[in-house]
Amino acid sequence: MPNQTIKLAICQKPPVFFNRDATCALALDTLDEASAAGVDLLATPETWLSGYPVWIDHAPRAGLWGEPGAKALYRLLCESAISKGDATITALQNKVDATGVSLVLGANELDGGTLYNVQVSLVPGGTPFFHRKLVPTYTERLIWGMGDGSTIGVVDAPFGKLGALICWEHWMPLTRAAMHDLGEVVHVANWPGASEMHHVATRHYAFEGGCFAIAAGTVIRKQDLLDGLNSLQADEPDARAMLEAQETDVDGYLRRGGSAVFAPDGGVIRDPVYDKIELITAEVDLSCLTETKMALDTSGHYSRPDVFNLTVNTTKQRNVDFVE
Repeated sequence: MPNQTIKLAICQKPPVFFNRDATCALALDTLDEASAAGVDLLATPETWLSGYPVWIDHAPRAGLWGEPGAKALYRLLCESAISKGDATITALQNKVDATGVSLVLGANELDGGTLYNVQVSLVPGGTPFFHRKLVPTYTERLIWGMGDGSTIGVVDAPFGKLGALICWEHWMPLTRAAMHDLGEVVHVANWPGASEMHHVATRHYAFEGGCFAIAAGTVIRKQDLLDGLNSLQADEPDARAMLEAQETDVDGYLRRGGSAVFAPDGGVIRDPVYDKIELITAEVDLSCLTETKMALDTSGHYSRPDVFNLTVNTTKQRNVDFVE
């Protein structure tokens, strides 16, 4: 049997918060770094470009109606967001084409007046595929709108079907069932930081879906957010006050990374890595994928379509349609 080993990598470096251009530059450099290391797929954590709104969990007044700091930080996220076909995505796709390294990028996407939590999957010679998080989790609903079934899918990477879901989507059973039916070879689960329960969800996904699964998390310290704000060289007193009010652990961390890689038999390929700002890598052997289906194929012999059937509505949802 020919060699079917590929190399996976996770960027556990913090982004330059609120700074799209600087974070894009970091992504381009990291793709070069990954290429030099022989990486086939690079994954980033949740909304890595240009930052997960961690203050909603750590700043005491973040959820209050009309709070100036919360509004200012929301505006900064919007101003640093990407959109389909923009110069940032074009630059990243060009780098993916040049290096041959596929990329699953967590990002904030602005569409109209609404911000979305997205994953953008880019493969060499392909078209960027945007997946929007179906349900923002808990206080995230102060920041993001909801996605729809039109953004559920996989892309054809050089090594096979590549899929991705965001954070708590991994606890949506019907979403998992839909993705498993698409035949993923590698799955990216991106989190703001990967804790024990996030590892449980990702590891379970790998076993249930019969695929390799990446848990991608970020190392975030309070100072990283302040440094990002400083990089804008703008006077933002309300935003700064809210960022400074964030409550951290004793070491100043808001998230500690925790990136890991899991096998289709449920095994651990790369143990969780904490507190390290670096590229986390792991090699996986795709030749085992067929054998795992002998015991469990949730879209095939281990399903009961005569009892259960899932219908996925892939129509893009709009609240206004203009017709003649």
